Amino acid sequence: MRREGEIRIPSGCAISGIFARDGSAVNGRTIRTSIALMHERSNGLGGGFAGYGIYPQYKDYYAIHVFYDDLLAREECERYLERHFDIINLSKIPTRPSPMITDAPLIWRYFVTPLPHKLQDEHLDEEEYIARTVIKLNRTMKGCYVFSCGKNMGVFKAVGYPEDVADFYRLDEYEGYAWTAHGRYPTNTPGWWGGSHPFALLDLSVVHNGEISSYDANRRAVEMYGYSCNLLTDTEVITYILDYLTRKVRLTWEEAASVIAAPFWNTIALKGGDEGKRLAYLRHMFSEFLITGPFSILVGFNGGMMALNDRLKLRSLVAAEKGSKVYFASEESAIRIIEPEPERIWSPKGGECVIVQLDEGVTA
Repeated sequence: MRREGEIRIPSGCAISGIFARDGSAVNGRTIRTSIALMHERSNGLGGGFAGYGIYPQYKDYYAIHVFYDDLLAREECERYLERHFDIINLSKIPTRPSPMITDAPLIWRYFVTPLPHKLQDEHLDEEEYIARTVIKLNRTMKGCYVFSCGKNMGVFKAVGYPEDVADFYRLDEYEGYAWTAHGRYPTNTPGWWGGSHPFALLDLSVVHNGEISSYDANRRAVEMYGYSCNLLTDTEVITYILDYLTRKVRLTWEEAASVIAAPFWNTIALKGGDEGKRLAYLRHMFSEFLITGPFSILVGFNGGMMALNDRLKLRSLVAAEKGSKVYFASEESAIRIIEPEPERIWSPKGGECVIVQLDEGVTA
C-alpha cells in the first residue's frame, strides 16, 4: 500500500456525491463505483461515506456510530448512554473482513432517543442535547469516538482506500436517497480512523478536498460557541461552523455558503442594492467564519445536499443532472462511470453553491 510521502498528488483528495430528488433508493455500490474511479487521488490513509435514508425502520431515532479502542471504553460509554438515553437497539456495525483494512477498532451502533427528564432538567431540545453529548464524549471519554449521530443517516469511515472501506462496511447492503464519499490524501495531518471523512454532527456531514489555511482562527471562533475541535484535521471545523450557522443562527444554506466562501469586497460593491447589503452584513457579522485556502466540499443534510468551492475555485468540482438525480465529483469521469449520458453537466463557479433538496411532498 502506498503511504504518505511516496507519491505526490497536488489535487487530491477525491469527493463524490449522489442525490435523488424523488427520494428513490440508491444502492451503496453506486457511490463506491464512482469514488473508486478516483483511486489515484488518495493514498490509502482514509476513506469514507455518508448515506441518507438508510435506516427507515429507525428513522425517528438518532443513530449513534462509535469507535472504541477496547472493551473497557465500550462499557464506560454504554453506561453513560444508558443514563441519558432510551436505547432502542444496539449492535456491532456489520463488517466484512478485508486484508486492506487493518487495525480496526470496535465499531458499534446505537439507536437512541434522549430521556425526557434529561431534556427538561437541562432545558434543551433534542438536537442540542445530542450535539452536546457527542462533543462531551469525544472530548473527555478516553478510547471512545462518536463519528455519526444523525437520524436516518450514517457515516462509515476507516483508514484505507474508499472502495476497500465500502467493502469492509458492506455498503452494498444499504440503500438511501443520498450518498457522499471521500478518498483521503492527507498532507499535514495523520491518517487515523477518526480523522477520515466524512465529519458529521447530527444529520450534517462534510467531505472535503483541500486545505483550510484559516483553521486556527476558525477553530478559536467556533469553540467560543461550545464546540471542541480535537480530531486532528482541519475539516472538522467546517462541520461545526455549518452546524452553528444553519441550526443555531438559522441561516439558509445559501447564506451559510456566503459566509464561509464570502465574495470579495469589490464583488459585493458591484452587487449593490439589497443583495449587496445582505452580503456585506453576512461578511461583517460572521467574519470569523470565512474559510480561506483551497477547498471543494459536499455537505449532506436531512433532505438535501450542498456543493461548494472556495471563492477562487482552487479545487475541482463537477456537477451533473439526469432525471431526478444530481451528481457531484472531483472529476467528470467519476460521474460518467455511473451516469454515462447526463442531461446537463457543468463546473460550478468559485464561491457558487449548488443546493439540491427532495422534491415537494417527498419525506426523508
